[in-house]
Amino acid sequence: METKINVVSPSEHELEVTLGYEEIKADIEKAYQTERKKIELPGFRKGKVPVSMMKKMFGDAIENQASEKIAGDKFYDIVEEQELKPISTPRIVDLNYEKDTKLYFKIRYEVKPALELKDYTGQEIQKVIFTVDDEQVNSEIDYLRRTNSTLQDSDKVEDKDAIISVDLQKLDSEDKPIEGLKSKDLKIDLTQPGINPQIVENSVGKNVGDTFTFQFQDEREVEEDGVKKVVPEEIKYEAVINSVQKIVLPEFDEAFVKKITRDKFSTPEEWRENMKNSLQKYYDSQTESMLQNKLREVVVKNNDFEAPHGYVHNLLDRMVRYEEEQSKKDNKRKFDPNEAHNRLHGTAEWTAKWQIIMENLAEKENLSVSDDDLKEMAEKEAAETGISVDKLLKYYQDSNRSVSLLEDKVIDFLKKNNNIKEVNAKDLKNSPESTTDQEG
Repeated sequence: METKINVVSPSEHELEVTLGYEEIKADIEKAYQTERKKIELPGFRKGKVPVSMMKKMFGDAIENQASEKIAGDKFYDIVEEQELKPISTPRIVDLNYEKDTKLYFKIRYEVKPALELKDYTGQEIQKVIFTVDDEQVNSEIDYLRRTNSTLQDSDKVEDKDAIISVDLQKLDSEDKPIEGLKSKDLKIDLTQPGINPQIVENSVGKNVGDTFTFQFQDEREVEEDGVKKVVPEEIKYEAVINSVQKIVLPEFDEAFVKKITRDKFSTPEEWRENMKNSLQKYYDSQTESMLQNKLREVVVKNNDFEAPHGYVHNLLDRMVRYEEEQSKKDNKRKFDPNEAHNRLHGTAEWTAKWQIIMENLAEKENLSVSDDDLKEMAEKEAAETGISVDKLLKYYQDSNRSVSLLEDKVIDFLKKNNNIKEVNAKDLKNSPESTTDQEG
């Protein structure tokens, strides 16, 4: 067997192979035996046609078909022997089978290109720090109180903690009812975010049977001199209050804390402290995630390149399949693979770039994952989960966990070798630059 690797481009190689007939003879004979089981001719039972007759009648077709399969099988044998590491589906670009003589073929495949990396250390990276304050804790407590609230019938809308039932009548520009545009017994929760503030302001203090009005700005399309344009329109409604239900919030006391936490905590102070710590832990994890994403973004931006198309396509297919599977699990009736394909293409392309850059960076900085690293991780997870180390190691191997562990090492390297500047989220929000950005 003669082999040769041709470099077509930095991300595409070509394996050129010549095999003597003796090297493929057994595979050719096997192909005849496989086809023999399917062939049925007059005078012979199925699977009993003599091979000599098959060669005379179907030899060229069988051997040509077999040569393509042999080329594919030999390609993967050589891939394993020479550690070629293709990253997408290979394709045969040339195939020439000379009967009883030799098989020649070329297979083109993509590889992760070797990159000359730059500007991945010494960069200034902003790390936004979120600090939990009493206002956020109070907000969580208020949410829990509201989800455990009760309703009490009332004759009056005392404050915004109420659900009112109204009859709505749309009015014209002269405040007269528009016939046919009336809704009955419409429930309005005055606590809901996004509610028209006039509804809250004008209903509070009203009794059952009272009337209030509210209005809001909308847009409508008009045509003037043959030209269509959108103009503002004021919409006005009159509401008659049919009933009022006051939202009664439970007291934030020991009884409420014990009920909500199932006796895990007994005092409001103890629970408040735990909630503050839990929120801070969550924000810290978000801070770390944002920092890691920022590091990836900077490195990719500073080392941008065209990712191999086949590799991107494979990643994209996996992403679309995953979304489709999730859609089925969530019992969503409609899933549009074309829409998902178009929407996820940019993500797949960026992911391909990062993975290739990450592996190049790991190689350049001598970062790798050893068996001891995997064993250490398995022992740690085994202590936490109770799953045996051997089972975890098998799972790591099947799920290619070493890749994610290598990425962790690359991220740690980037954190240590770049200038991480911590900025408080509140300071960032109140900075002139942030205000300008929001206004823009």
